Amino acid sequence: MTDKIIVLSTCASDEEAERLARSLVEQRLAACVNVVPRVRSFYRWKGVIEAGDEWLLIIKSSRDRMAGLLACIEKEHSYKVPEAIALPLIDGAPKYLEWLEHSLTEESG
Repeated sequence: MTDKIIVLSTCASDEEAERLARSLVEQRLAACVNVVPRVRSFYRWKGVIEAGDEWLLIIKSSRDRMAGLLACIEKEHSYKVPEAIALPLIDGAPKYLEWLEHSLTEESG
C-alpha cells in the first residue's frame, strides 16, 4: 500500500473543472488531474432525484495533501456540497509513483 490517493470530484462546467484542476496542480495539492467531460450524474438533492451533466475530476495526490486539497475544493467550488472522496492507490508503476511524489514536493517535478 502506498500513501498515494485518487480523489474523485465533479464540477458543473468545463471552465470550473479546468480552473480547479489547474489550481490543485499549481498548489502542489495534486500531481495530475484528469478531467473527464460530460458524465451523467443522478443524485438525491433536497428529497428530489436530480440528473445533470458534470465534469469528473480524477485527482492524483497523497494522503498528507488531503486536508489542503479539501480546503481548496471547498473554497473554489461552485457546489454547496462538492464531492471529494479519496480512494487508496494500493500499488503502481514505480517510476510513475516516483514522478507523482516529485510532482507534489519538488519544483523540478
